[in-house]
Amino acid sequence: MVTSDEIEAGRARWQQRYDAARTRDADFTTLSGQEVDPVYGPPEGAEVPGFERIGWPGEFPYTRGLHPTGYRGRTWTIRQFAGFGNARQTNERYKMILASGGGGLSVAFDMPTLMGHDSDAPFALGEVGHCGVAVDSTADMDVLFDGIPLGEVTTSMTISGPAVPAFCMYLAAAERQGADLSALNGTLQTDIFKEYIAQKEWLYPPEPHLRLIGDLMEYCAENIPAFKPLSVSGYHIREAGATAAEELAFTLADGFGYVELGLSRGLDVDAFAPGLSFFFDAHIDFFEEIAKFRAARRIWARWMRDRYGATTAKAQWLRFHTQTAGVSLTAQQPYNNVVRTAVEALSAVLGGTNSLHTNALDETLALPTEQAAEIALRTQQVLMEETGVANVADPLGGSYYVEALTDRMEAEAERIFDRILRMGGGEDAEHEIGPMVSGILAGIRSGWFSSQIAESAFQYQQALEKGDKRIVGVNTATNTVSGELDILRIGHEVEREQVAELKRRRAARDQGAVDAALARLLAAVRDPARPNLVPVLLDAARAEATLGEICSTMGEEFGTYVEDPQF
Repeated sequence: MVTSDEIEAGRARWQQRYDAARTRDADFTTLSGQEVDPVYGPPEGAEVPGFERIGWPGEFPYTRGLHPTGYRGRTWTIRQFAGFGNARQTNERYKMILASGGGGLSVAFDMPTLMGHDSDAPFALGEVGHCGVAVDSTADMDVLFDGIPLGEVTTSMTISGPAVPAFCMYLAAAERQGADLSALNGTLQTDIFKEYIAQKEWLYPPEPHLRLIGDLMEYCAENIPAFKPLSVSGYHIREAGATAAEELAFTLADGFGYVELGLSRGLDVDAFAPGLSFFFDAHIDFFEEIAKFRAARRIWARWMRDRYGATTAKAQWLRFHTQTAGVSLTAQQPYNNVVRTAVEALSAVLGGTNSLHTNALDETLALPTEQAAEIALRTQQVLMEETGVANVADPLGGSYYVEALTDRMEAEAERIFDRILRMGGGEDAEHEIGPMVSGILAGIRSGWFSSQIAESAFQYQQALEKGDKRIVGVNTATNTVSGELDILRIGHEVEREQVAELKRRRAARDQGAVDAALARLLAAVRDPARPNLVPVLLDAARAEATLGEICSTMGEEFGTYVEDPQF
């Protein structure tokens, strides 16, 4: 039991930190002009059971947020995920987003790029530019960010299998702009665990991927300290059908695995842990999502301090980006998706997200049109500027319902962590990286993660078909007067032009320099001393080696991975 004196001492600590922090120059009143406090807590003299698990904003265990000011200090970053067609087309969309008030860029790559293939590969036929932008070499990165100063704009890149070579192309493009590489800021997804668990976009077996990720963590820690080399993704796990608790637990377990990877490389946890960030789904069950976000911060802080020895606040902080739920969008009555996205975005904000992407109403049918993309952007701006949600830190803190859901979410996640550790041989498992990695790899190889997600998806589908769960416009309120949407279509000419441009670039480059760079890469991959591969990959990117050439060169040694199907 936390005593009333201890609660008041916590309030005083919060006030001291708040007074020392910088706040925005903004109107912190209600629409009616009433002043609101920056935070609310128990009344003076109250004793609240379990209050140490709730606490104050900016104080361990960070249930109520990382900063004492909440969004009064800084609002969340509006970071719209975008990419389609070729680099020129996507560059135009990026400039539109930035001009309309977007705070950062988030790159969506097409399927060939995500799988490490060039646009002229047989596997790429019919897929170039369709679910994101095609990037074959550094020259595409040059065009993608033309007129956008990479030294000033934070960039997130959602790519995992070929993440490290794609990142090196980004570095080479920034270098050509004259940017100071050591000062670059942004996020690279790189999360290979979630690929085996849910999204299925890997290139090699897990161990080679972990080598590349470890190299990237080392390189960024030493050379680009502000850039976050890993965004641990729960979004794709949830989109595959996982429950909120499974998304939370699988994602944090993956994060713990990457912490073990960093420690196994001899990195200082207080130095590298701030470079880890997270990416969550904001689904349609409003309060469950808020509880998930709050539980995530609390679990991460406790595990980082008590298990992995993090001593600084920044190393204990869980920073996360959120995207509204793509799977909640419906092709039927698509204008309803605007409402869904707004509700989901509000849950992310009330859960304390650090950045946010809002889906467009037509994304269940195609890539968003400019109008739909603008509506999605304006949804965030309405929340930020009109609703007052940025005036008070964790306004739902202390709610009986929200706190009970938060506790339940944490307990369910802890049960799943125990199961994962047991699969890997328990706490004392002998593994070169660590016991959580051992458990994750065992769960991947046995198909346990995939089967858990499939079962959850099946149960939800059954509930829909029985009518126990309802979706407006799908299994209830199905009558409508709305017609079909005009959607964005990617023509075949995009693929033809991209392939032709790739051919021209190959003919114009210094082939001798490319061959030499790829030979050095293969030698480094095969070197038993296991040198850091990032500098060698960067040289290949500078020489205009293509993504497919780089990935296939490493694949000569790393091999391929085939999932063992489970039924």
